Amino acid sequence: MKTVCTTCPYCGVGCGVIASSDGTIKGDPDHPANFGRLCSKGSALGETIGLEGRLLAPKVLGHDASWDNALDLVATKFSKAIRDYGPDSVAFYGSGQLLTEDYYVANKLMKGYFGSANIDTNSRLCMASSVAGHKRAFGTDTVPGTYEDLEQADLIVLVGSNLAWCHPVLFQRIAAAKAARPNMRVINIDPRITATSDLADLHLQVRADSDVALFNGLLAHLADAGKCDDDYVTRHVNGYTQALDAARQSNASDTGLSDAELQQFYAMWAATEKVVTVYSQGVNQSTSGTDKVNAIINCHLATGRIGKPGMGPFSATGQPNAMGGREVGGLANMLAAHLDIENPDHRDALQAAWNSPTMCTTAGLKAVDLFQACANGQIKALWVMSTNPAVSLPDADGVAEAIRNVPFTVVSDIMARTDTGDLADVLLPAAGWGEKNGTVTNSERRVSRQRAFLPAPGQARPDWQIISGVAQRMGFDGFDYESPEEIFKEYAALTALSQKFAKDLDLTDLADADYDGLGPVQWPVGGTDRFFANGGFFHADGKAKMLPLAAPALETGKFRLNTGRIRDQWHTMTRTGKSAKLGAHLAEPYVEMHPADAATLGVSAAELVRLDQKGIFRVLISENIAAGTLFAPLHWTRQTSSAGTVNSAVNVGTDPFSGQPALKSADVSAEKFGAGWYGFAVSAVPMTPSRPYHAIAKTQTGWQAECAGVKTPTDWELEARNITGMQSGPAATLYDISTGQTRVAIIDDNKIAALFFASPDPVVVARQHAANLIGQEVSSLSALAGRAAADQPDPGPTVCACFQVGANTLRDAIIAGANSVDTLGAKTCAGTNCGSCKPELAAMISQFKLPVAAE
Repeated sequence: MKTVCTTCPYCGVGCGVIASSDGTIKGDPDHPANFGRLCSKGSALGETIGLEGRLLAPKVLGHDASWDNALDLVATKFSKAIRDYGPDSVAFYGSGQLLTEDYYVANKLMKGYFGSANIDTNSRLCMASSVAGHKRAFGTDTVPGTYEDLEQADLIVLVGSNLAWCHPVLFQRIAAAKAARPNMRVINIDPRITATSDLADLHLQVRADSDVALFNGLLAHLADAGKCDDDYVTRHVNGYTQALDAARQSNASDTGLSDAELQQFYAMWAATEKVVTVYSQGVNQSTSGTDKVNAIINCHLATGRIGKPGMGPFSATGQPNAMGGREVGGLANMLAAHLDIENPDHRDALQAAWNSPTMCTTAGLKAVDLFQACANGQIKALWVMSTNPAVSLPDADGVAEAIRNVPFTVVSDIMARTDTGDLADVLLPAAGWGEKNGTVTNSERRVSRQRAFLPAPGQARPDWQIISGVAQRMGFDGFDYESPEEIFKEYAALTALSQKFAKDLDLTDLADADYDGLGPVQWPVGGTDRFFANGGFFHADGKAKMLPLAAPALETGKFRLNTGRIRDQWHTMTRTGKSAKLGAHLAEPYVEMHPADAATLGVSAAELVRLDQKGIFRVLISENIAAGTLFAPLHWTRQTSSAGTVNSAVNVGTDPFSGQPALKSADVSAEKFGAGWYGFAVSAVPMTPSRPYHAIAKTQTGWQAECAGVKTPTDWELEARNITGMQSGPAATLYDISTGQTRVAIIDDNKIAALFFASPDPVVVARQHAANLIGQEVSSLSALAGRAAADQPDPGPTVCACFQVGANTLRDAIIAGANSVDTLGAKTCAGTNCGSCKPELAAMISQFKLPVAAE
C-alpha cells in the first residue's frame, strides 16, 4: 500500500492530505494550511477515486481511438485553423483543477507558439475581480497576508463569503482562534444569513451589490474619526484625496442597513487596529466586483492596516490552483511570472526565455467573451481542459449551443460523460487527483505538492503530457518534457523575470530544489511572509493607488438570484457526486426564498418553482434570505437533473475590468411549477427518470431520485419500473384512494430492489430509511410503510456527512441532555471530524434544547 503526503484538490485553502492507495484519507498535521483538519469533501476523497464513469481511452466522434490517432487529429485541426484563420481562431479553456505544470505548458503553447492569448480558465469565474483589484491598487497580483493573520486579528470582517461551507478549514481556524481569544470579534456581511453567521458577533444583511457604498461609507467615517494613517498614506499611497472625495458621494443607505447597524460596523472597524477583511465570491462575482475589491483595499491602505500581523485584505479563492494559474499566466490578460501582456519589454523577455517563434501582443478572450466568440463563428478549434463550462458559465444553455457551433472541439477530462464532453469531437482521458504529480498554490501563496499514490487507469495521461504531445506534432520545439519536475524547474527559473522587472513572484530558489521532497513553501521563497507593511508596492513609483469609486445604481424589479455552493458538493459534481456520503446532506437542486415571496407565488415548502422558464427547483422557504431575493446552488448538471442547471437562468453580465461574470446577481422571474404529482424513488441500479423534474443522487445502497410530472400516470407500476430502472421482478402496489398516494415495491431474489412513492403533494417519506432498505430481506408491506418500525430507529436526513449522523439521532440526543456542540459531538460523533456541520448542530440545539426548570 502506497501512502503519500499530497494536497486536497478542492478549494483554494490548499489543505495537506495523507492519502493511501486503499482510499484511506487523513489530514496532514504538519501542513501549515490545515494542521490536520479536513472538511467533509476532503474527508470523503477516498470515496471518489473509483473508476465508475471514468474515461479510460481516447475517443473520436464517440469511438475508441489510439493516442496517436487522437493527438494527430487534434494537431492537424489546430494547425489548419491557425493557418487558414489566424492564431486568434483557436482557444483553450482551462481550470483551477489543473496543476501548475499543466497550466504552464498550455500557456506556453498558446501564447508563445500559437501567438494568441486566447487561453482562459474557470478561475475567471472565481477570482478575476480580485486579480484586477490587486493590480490596480498594488501594481501586481499580490496577496498581502497569510492564514496566520486570521488567527492574529482582533476583528475579522467576512464579506460575501460563506466560509463555513465554502472554505470550512479556514472557518474552523477562525472559530478555534475565537474560542481561545473570546475578545476577537467577527462581522459577517452577506445578503443571506448562512452557516457562517453562526460565528458572527454582527451580521449585516446588505442589499446585493451594495458593497462599494458600504466601504465608501467606512472610508469616509475613518477619515472623519481621525483613524487614517496620514504618515503611511503620505509615504506609500497615491489617490487618497480623490478616493475620499468619491467615497463621500456614496449614500450608505443604499446598503439597506439601518443607521444603527452602519454606525456599529464603522465603530468596530475604526476602533480595532488588527482587522482582516476576508472576501470571496459575493464580492468577486459582480458587475462591480473589481470596484468592490478596491473599496475594501482603500480602507486598509488609508489606515495602514496592511502587511502586518493580523491586518489586511484577504481574497479567499475558490479554485484549488487559481493562484498557480495566475503565476504562470493562465488568464487571457496575463503572462507568466506576473508579467504584463501590454508591456513589450515583458513580452520580449518571455519570448527570449522560451526561445519561442512568436508571442501574443494583446490580451485574449476572457471566459464569457470566449464562448460568445464560439457562438459567432470566430473560434474554429476549441480545447476545454478539466472543466465543465456548459454548466458553470452564465447562460449555460447558450454556452452549450456555442460549443456545438465550433467546428472542432476537444475535451480533456477524467469522466466519460459531462455536459461539455457530450459536445466534443475528441475526448482525451486525463489522469486525475491521486494519479499524477505536480504542484498547486493556495490562497496564501503557498506552493504544495500533489503526489500520485494510484496508477493512472486505462490509457489516462497527465494534462501536461497530452498538451506536449500535440505541441510536438505541430512541429514545435520546447515541449520534449519527460516529467513534471522538468516543467516546474523551468517555470521556477523563469520567475527571475519577475525580479528583473521589479515584480513580486520569486520561486528561483526552487529551480534546483528536491522536487520529490518539496514541502509546502510560500513565495517569495526566502523573502517576506507579508507584503506592504512598509510600502514597497509595484507601481512604477513604488506607491499604492487608492481608487475613486462610485457605487453602482441598484436595480429593482424581478427576483435577484444569488448562486453558490453547498457544504458537501464541489462545482459540477464530477468528483463529489461519486460519494454517497456527500450526496446525503442536500440531494437535489433547490431555491431558497423568503416566506413573503412564497406566499406571493402561491407555493408551499417542498413544492416546485420555475425560474425564467429555464429551470425547476425545489422550494426551501426561509427567513434567512431577504424578500425579493433567491438563492440556488450551482452544482447540478444535465447529467444529474432534468432542469436543475441554475446557470441556464443566469443572464450574462460581466465586470468591465476583470471580465468576471455576475453569477450572484441575476434578475430572474419565478412562478409555481404546476406539478400533477410528486415522486421519490430508490433503486439498486442507476436511474434515468426523464421526467419534467428529476434529480438523481448516489446512496450507500444504490441510487435515489426525486421527480415530478404534470400528467398523472394511469399505470403506477409501469411508472415505478420506468423511473427505478427495475423492469423485472414481482411488484407490490398500495394505492390510497382518499389521498391519491401510491407506493410500489419491486422485489429481486426476495430482497427489496426498488421502492417508489408518489403523491399529489410533495412526498413525505423517511428517505434515508427507504434507501437503507435496498438489498434487505424485509416484507413489501413493511418497506411500503415509508418509515422505520419502532425497533428500527430512523436516523433522519443526514446532517453530519463525515459520520452519517441524521437529524432524528441528533434531536433525540439533544432532548436527552446534549446541550452543547461538544457534548452532542461526544454523544453522536457529529461535528468531530471536519466541523462543517457545527453551525447546524448549534441551530438544532437552540431548536430542541429543553428549557431548564425554574428552581
